[in-house]
Amino acid sequence: MTTDQTILLSILGMLLVLLVWGRWRYDIVALGALFTASLFGLVPQSDLFSGFGNPATITVVLVLIVSYGLTKSGAVDFLIPLIEPASRHPFLHISVLTFLAAVLSMFMNNVGALALLMPVAIQSASKAGRSPATVLMPLSFGSILGGLVTLIGTPPNILIASFRAEMVGESFGMFDFAPVGGGVALAGIVFMLLLGWRLVKVRKHSAGFELFDIEHYLFETRVVAESDLVGVRTGVLKDLLTDKKMDLIAMIRGDEQFAPPDRRRNIHQGDYLMLQGSHDDVQEFAVAHSLTLHTAMNQQKAFTHAANSSLAEVVVAAASPLVGKTPKEKRINRNYRVSLLAVSRSGTPHQSRLRQFEIRVGDVLLLHGEREALDEAIVKLNCYPLAERVFDAKDTSKSVPALLVFLVAIMVTATGLIPIQLALGLTTVIMAASQILPLREFYEGVDWPVVVLLGAMIPLGGALESTGTTEMLVASMLALVGELSPVLILAAILILTMTISDVLNNAATAILMTPISYNIAMSLDYNPDAFLMAVAVGASCAFLTPVGHQNNALIMGPGGYRFGDYWRMGLPLEVLIIVIATPMLLLVWPL
Repeated sequence: MTTDQTILLSILGMLLVLLVWGRWRYDIVALGALFTASLFGLVPQSDLFSGFGNPATITVVLVLIVSYGLTKSGAVDFLIPLIEPASRHPFLHISVLTFLAAVLSMFMNNVGALALLMPVAIQSASKAGRSPATVLMPLSFGSILGGLVTLIGTPPNILIASFRAEMVGESFGMFDFAPVGGGVALAGIVFMLLLGWRLVKVRKHSAGFELFDIEHYLFETRVVAESDLVGVRTGVLKDLLTDKKMDLIAMIRGDEQFAPPDRRRNIHQGDYLMLQGSHDDVQEFAVAHSLTLHTAMNQQKAFTHAANSSLAEVVVAAASPLVGKTPKEKRINRNYRVSLLAVSRSGTPHQSRLRQFEIRVGDVLLLHGEREALDEAIVKLNCYPLAERVFDAKDTSKSVPALLVFLVAIMVTATGLIPIQLALGLTTVIMAASQILPLREFYEGVDWPVVVLLGAMIPLGGALESTGTTEMLVASMLALVGELSPVLILAAILILTMTISDVLNNAATAILMTPISYNIAMSLDYNPDAFLMAVAVGASCAFLTPVGHQNNALIMGPGGYRFGDYWRMGLPLEVLIIVIATPMLLLVWPL
């Protein structure tokens, strides 16, 4: 092993450790690894940012923009009315949701597909008297499986197609993934519908206002004439409350509600102050400042029916600026003009001392504020609302053109008339020019941390080749499995890729495993396409943990799931995929 190989493997080893640890976001970790490798001369400075211009990275960006355009225009909302009639029967309900998620994920970003269907799934399950936990895990897994079918369904497919184009001068086509990916997806969905959904752990709490029990920590107080707070600005009051681990959520004056109140607004006699905190803390504060403490009221009803304010449940996405931060650090109240009432993680509410609570992906937040400010905050915080969208079947001014433009792009790509990058690029331009996707929102659907991850990891993948590290790793693996039958070697590649993807981002998994599997196939004189397809299946099939795929993390809070719950349905699903995918790979892509 050379010095360069030792240094590169050390950098990649630390990269994997930090990614699994999750203390820092994966794009920052990947950039750190890239710059460190360049510092040691393993990645030439001329290639430092080559990953951002790679066709795979550009394709992912274009797919995300088009997916956002389809969602924004309402082109996929036509499918939503299919769900409500099926919600009366558990099997039919899960079937419709799972198949819809899979179909949407074939042609749009599967995180976007989940975000679109998740509120509908939660609301329809709740109306039917069932826990949303029964439908959210099949919904997430179905959206992941759907991405296996097409070239644009998931980033690993795009990366693998780009790698093949570099190696042999020809990329995989739009539906080249369909024979194996479609078979695996269909088998997985059938398993989930017949047995898998019954294995899901259902707890008492999941999504819904009842999860937060807000009447237990929000209290109404009234300012009387004797109170020393009369004439004091609300900013001063908020500072006093902060020192006592409490917060001011709203101030009500007559028919007006200020939520949250401006820090410069003076407090008057007769004002009602909505305080957040424990009963004992609020009671002690009320006595000290001559406030009349009312019993805990039904805040859900009061807030929901207020004239100018509302409540919203949202789930934190991976790209949210809140991830890894505390409400105190982000100053949610001041910067976004909304109040954070409570946080739920895996079905467990956290109401007290929220200012110091570190927020993670999948946490469910209960926000309160004026409706306009609330809508704006949800967008800026990059969170997904859990309330069902209003569907208007009459408004087709943008949805129908968006759908037609996208279908034309798929057809011309599938027939080989123009490359996928050009077809998607023209689609984004048409969407912007026709105002299907407003220019100011053109890049809002792009998951920039994933793009940066790809841009950083691709040059590192190149360093594996240039330093001979890939050849060394291939030789080591061949020493272990080289005497096995081709079937077992192919299955081993599939299993190894799936195992890595369960703890690592699927795009990073594909970048690491694609050159290794390709070189193993070439060394043994086997068809490399079979091995590349094995990586495509394995990299996307992450069902054992909430960290392997963004969708699994997003449903963790609304479904009330815990880390170990994913094994219950995920493990037999992955075993089934190995059993189904291995013979299909050999049949479709003979060695």
